[in-house]
Amino acid sequence: MKIIPYSSARSKEITELFYTAVHHIDDAIYSQQQKEAWAPLPIDYLKWYERLTIKKPYMALLNKQVVGFIELEHDIIDCAYVHPEHQGKGIGSALVNHVTSLAEKSDVTILSVNASIIAKPLFEKLGFLIESKNEVIRNNVLLTNYTMSLSLFGKSDGK
Repeated sequence: MKIIPYSSARSKEITELFYTAVHHIDDAIYSQQQKEAWAPLPIDYLKWYERLTIKKPYMALLNKQVVGFIELEHDIIDCAYVHPEHQGKGIGSALVNHVTSLAEKSDVTILSVNASIIAKPLFEKLGFLIESKNEVIRNNVLLTNYTMSLSLFGKSDGK
């Protein structure tokens, strides 16, 4: 696996990975209604193309296919998704560690994320602490996520 910067040629692949990942979540964690609010169908490829052009996510490639992606805006991790067929193989950790390293090099002292219920264990495993539990309304449906943060102060210089 390798992590590379965004290429617009991968826009459709990333968009479909996002929808596949969200709609693959067990209904006991997020209901069908919640998943539809989070990732409404049909897919709006133009909206995603425009988003990805601005966000420029990092992509995890395996056998030349996108298996995960993550967005970093200075000190905030936005989207972070791994294709369901590749979850549990360290790809999510590799993506988070990649952007954590980039943030440290940019002198970011605290890295934040609003993690879904499904992503929360990954971020906890990587040292992120829960700041708050949030209830977010998306398309008139209530979704739960967690604001989490990781202190980067002194990490890169061994403190």
